[in-house]
Amino acid sequence: MKELISDYCKKLRLGKNIATNYLQIEAKSHEEFLVKLLQQEIENRNISRKNRYLKQAKFEIVKSFQGYDFQNVQIPQSITLEALKNGEFIDREENLILYGPVGTGKTHLATAIGVQACSQEKKVRFFRTVTLVNELIQAKEEGKLDRLLKQLNKLDLLICDEWGYIPLDREGSQLLFQLIADCYEKRSVIITTNLEFSKWNGIFYDDKLTSAIIDRLVHHCHLIVFTGRSYRLEHSNIRG
Repeated sequence: MKELISDYCKKLRLGKNIATNYLQIEAKSHEEFLVKLLQQEIENRNISRKNRYLKQAKFEIVKSFQGYDFQNVQIPQSITLEALKNGEFIDREENLILYGPVGTGKTHLATAIGVQACSQEKKVRFFRTVTLVNELIQAKEEGKLDRLLKQLNKLDLLICDEWGYIPLDREGSQLLFQLIADCYEKRSVIITTNLEFSKWNGIFYDDKLTSAIIDRLVHHCHLIVFTGRSYRLEHSNIRG
């Protein structure tokens, strides 16, 4: 009988959850059993869908808000902490720039926001900026740039980590600008960087291109400033 149930579930594309767990359901009537069975399947599909969004985001390490210390994080009046956590800015196609020294929690916060967005079934993609640029260059060389841009344009949130850590060549700068221009007022971007705007020309080596990128990023943007010492240095085995 169990094999038959499993076979029917497969034919109806109900997955393995029902066939695996139906014996664990306790109910006093057929109706109660069916309700609990269907409820269980809905919950299982919701979990599977959220896990799929999380996997597609390709976070290097999954982080959450649990235990995150906002003591040295300056949040502007333009956005509340709650709106930052629940991703309201994503629905408004607004951007975040997370600025501050290395090791102060920028990547952790960007990832936690992205993970929460995935749980809300938003499409998120996490990149180290240099990796993103390399993928854009490679896609162009292979004649697949339009395909990659089309995939990225389906996102609700693009996270560019370590923005400005490595200078870009002319081609990489132009491709990154094209992507940011495509995101403008269509989807949200989170950038983590340790460089103030006045030094961004050292990334792109082109005043006009630098100004154009900054203009599109900051038009609908919240600047989150991080202060304090590096968490990694504070907790390293080396003592100054």
